Amino acid sequence: MTNIPNALTLFRILLVPVLLILLLTPDILLNLIAAFVFTIASFTDILDGYFARRHNAVTQTGKLFDPLADKLLISTALIMLISLERVQAWIVALIIGRELTVTGLRGMASSEGVVIQASRSGKYKAIFQSVAAFCLIIHGKYLMIDFHRTGMIFLWIALAITLWSGYDYF
Repeated sequence: MTNIPNALTLFRILLVPVLLILLLTPDILLNLIAAFVFTIASFTDILDGYFARRHNAVTQTGKLFDPLADKLLISTALIMLISLERVQAWIVALIIGRELTVTGLRGMASSEGVVIQASRSGKYKAIFQSVAAFCLIIHGKYLMIDFHRTGMIFLWIALAITLWSGYDYF
């Protein structure tokens, strides 16, 4: 964790329990703070990738922990949204199941010396999942935007891309 990208990844991992605590109740203020924390955590994902490529600071630690941090962040957000009755459990189960399956596939391939790169559809999946989670965390209507409805639209698209990209990996 001695370089900037790895420090950002660690910071993202440390924000996961904060997000979890903020999403324990449907309190409007806490949920807005949770949306802010989720946004900061998501932004660190963009930054760590930028710094890793720009400064040639890609490490084995980063290759392991960056995708783990992403999965922890989105999984925690979606699981907590189940308890707030903002998303159906079966959707979350399919998304997390895909993540675990693809991670397992990559691990098996890696043990055979084969590297499975992230696909373009996997990157789109992450974007749609993040936007969906952000909107569903906010949940209410603000500035004439129905964040719950918008979040559900993004989540359905994310689910379709998630399942397609999982199929594509296999």
